Amino acid sequence: MPSIADVKLFLLDMDGTFYLGEKILPGSLDFIQAVKDSGRDFLFLTNNSSHNADYYVKRLSRMGLDVGPDKILTSTQATAIKLNELYPGKRAFVLGNEYMFAELEEGGVAIDQENPEIVVIGYDTTLDYKKMTRVCDLVRAGLPYVASHPDFNCPTETGFAPDIGAIIAFIEASAGRRPDLIVGKPYAGIVEAAVARTGLAPARMAMVGDRLYTDVETGLKHGMLSVLVLSGETTPEMAAASPIKPHLTFQRLADMNPLL
Repeated sequence: MPSIADVKLFLLDMDGTFYLGEKILPGSLDFIQAVKDSGRDFLFLTNNSSHNADYYVKRLSRMGLDVGPDKILTSTQATAIKLNELYPGKRAFVLGNEYMFAELEEGGVAIDQENPEIVVIGYDTTLDYKKMTRVCDLVRAGLPYVASHPDFNCPTETGFAPDIGAIIAFIEASAGRRPDLIVGKPYAGIVEAAVARTGLAPARMAMVGDRLYTDVETGLKHGMLSVLVLSGETTPEMAAASPIKPHLTFQRLADMNPLL
């Protein structure tokens, strides 16, 4: 089993792990300080494609943590990298909000909502029936189809909001297709982006998060220390019943501090 002693970089989920809604989870800042004090580093790795890195920088600052955009890696940024690699210069129809549009354009992706060559979907918080119909038409027509991440729900302070997994499900029900590529956790695209960003091999990383099928699975699939925190989606009962087993489980981030 991988060991915390081998870890040089903690990849940290955000929603349900570091904060919930606009409230920072108890002990999160203490954990960041403990990571720094131990000579290690951290990178926030979020599947949420409804916001960009600048948004998260401001959000974290309101919670008392000042970091630059280099400490944030979003699934949209990783998606832009994969689109440039697999479909260079192709025009994309994007199902997403203004934050996703901005981050894709910053990543060099050409967006064309009228005459696209590929379809890219994210967690679209501005979704309406017109958009639903349009994206299904394009997917049904056979255009290459890429999703930023697979999460079914996004944790909030009052429960859960339907995430991109629900969008993927309605597109499949209507158009009969699933994405040709999913980029975010637990898939390889976002891990490749983290390796490129940091220069570290996955064996020197720990993936820490609250969700079994994305965060924990990322660590297990890609040779990282896999750490579950029970501060978000996953309950102890869910963890016990799941075939996905993290290497380590803690109630919250700060419970790792003594091991650092």
